[in-house]
Amino acid sequence: MWRIGLFSKKPAPLHGVPATRRVKRYAADSGYVYEYFYEGHRQWCDGQSRGLEFEFRVSSGRAQWLPAAVVIADDALAAWQAAHGFALTSTERYAIAKLALFQTFDGLAAPPERAVEVRVSTADAEAFADRLDL
Repeated sequence: MWRIGLFSKKPAPLHGVPATRRVKRYAADSGYVYEYFYEGHRQWCDGQSRGLEFEFRVSSGRAQWLPAAVVIADDALAAWQAAHGFALTSTERYAIAKLALFQTFDGLAAPPERAVEVRVSTADAEAFADRLDL
């Protein structure tokens, strides 16, 4: 579900950029405490599918802040949206992106040393949506 060290293209501008960065903390299952803040989102396309990319900055000690992108492809949400009869809003997708980021933190044995990209799978999207009671 996650990959480290991507970001080869120049990204499109971010939308929904907060006026003030709010640093938040997450205590991962690994015992590490991560700090993160939301930078915004942008349209995402890899040539085969489209969706949204949510950009965060993460740190495990404030010495180094790394980019972390969570990509939610439209096709990863298609089955859930068809079953429930409505499309998820960007706010609901943001909530799924945060849960995916937390799941990634929980799965890392040590804090990352490079940029992180998380791609939300169909199964994870459905599980996160159900967990959020959407």
